[in-house]
Amino acid sequence: MTVRWGLIGASTIAKQFMIDAIRAQSDGEIAAVMSSNPERATAYARENSIPLAVSTLDGLLEGGIDAVYISTTNELHLEQALAAIKAGKHVLCEKPLALTSADARQMIAAANAAGVVLGTNHHLRSAGAHRAMRDAIVAGRIGKPIAARVFHSVYLPENLQGWRITRPEAGGGVVLDITVHDADTLRFVLGDDPVEISCFTQSAGMAGAGLEDGAMCVWRFKTGVIAQSHEGFTTKFADTGFEVHGSEGSLIARNVMTQRPVGSVLLRTAAGEEDIQFDREDLYTRSLRQFHAAIRGEGQPSATGEDGVWSLSAAEAALQSSKSGQAVAIDPKLGSAN
Repeated sequence: MTVRWGLIGASTIAKQFMIDAIRAQSDGEIAAVMSSNPERATAYARENSIPLAVSTLDGLLEGGIDAVYISTTNELHLEQALAAIKAGKHVLCEKPLALTSADARQMIAAANAAGVVLGTNHHLRSAGAHRAMRDAIVAGRIGKPIAARVFHSVYLPENLQGWRITRPEAGGGVVLDITVHDADTLRFVLGDDPVEISCFTQSAGMAGAGLEDGAMCVWRFKTGVIAQSHEGFTTKFADTGFEVHGSEGSLIARNVMTQRPVGSVLLRTAAGEEDIQFDREDLYTRSLRQFHAAIRGEGQPSATGEDGVWSLSAAEAALQSSKSGQAVAIDPKLGSAN
C-alpha cells in the first residue's frame, strides 16, 4: 500500500531533506503541500513536483492523504497534529512536539485513541554514528559509562533565523530548537534517562525579544552518568561532537551533530585507538523507513511521541533552571519540575 503524504508547512527542512526521504521509500509519495500563503504553496508545489497545493488545513486533510509531516512554527504543532489525528492521519511532527509537555501528552493520548502512528522527527538518533556509539556501549566496549559531553553550538544561517530568534510566542530560542535534540540523542546513545538538569542561557547578540541564543547544560541520568551539553546559534567556527567516557574506554565522535551522514567515531582504550566504522545512510531516509514500518504495524517510529515528551520535558526543565538558578528535576509524566 502506498503511503500518501501531505506536508503541513512549505518549509526549508522539508525541501532539503524530507521530500527526498519520502520519495526514497518504495511505498511513499507526496500528494499535497499546505501553506497559509497560497502563493507560497503554489510555488513550493511547482518547484518540488507536488501535485496539489492548498492554503488551509482542511483542504490538505480532505485531499486523500494517509500521513502528514508537520514542519510549521512550534506554536502551531498541537492544533495541526490534533486535527490530523482526528481525521485519521498518521503524524510525523518536527520537534518540539508542542510548546509544553502537557500539550505533547495530549497529542499522544489522541493518537492512541485514534489508532494512528505519532512520531517525533528527532533525526539524530537515525545517524549511523550515534547508532554505532550506542552499539559499542551496549557491547561493553567502554565499560561502565561515567560521563558524556555534547558540542552542538553552531551558527544559525540567516535564512533560518526569523522566528527562532524573534518570536517567543512561536517557541523560539536555542533550547527548544537544539537542546531538545541533545536531550534525545543523549537518551538514545546512553540508553538512559535524564533526571535532573542545570542550565545557563545567554543572548550573545543574535536573538532578541528576551530569547536565548546559547545554552550550557549539566545533566544527571538515572544510572549516575553526568553529562555536559553546549547549544548555540552564534558560534561561526565551532565543530560539533559527542563524547562518552567509560570505566574502560572513551568514544570520541566529531562532526556528528548534523543532518548529514558524516563525521567520525574513535574508540580509545588501553589497547589503543580504533576508528569505528558506521553506515552513511541518509538520516531522514532511515527514519521514514521505520515510520512506514510502524504504519504497517511493524514496530515503532525511530522516535515516538513519548520520546518527544521526554525531550520537551528536558527543555522545559532547562529553561526553568536558567531562570531560577537551580537544578530542576526532569519528569515527563509531571512536566518540567518537582
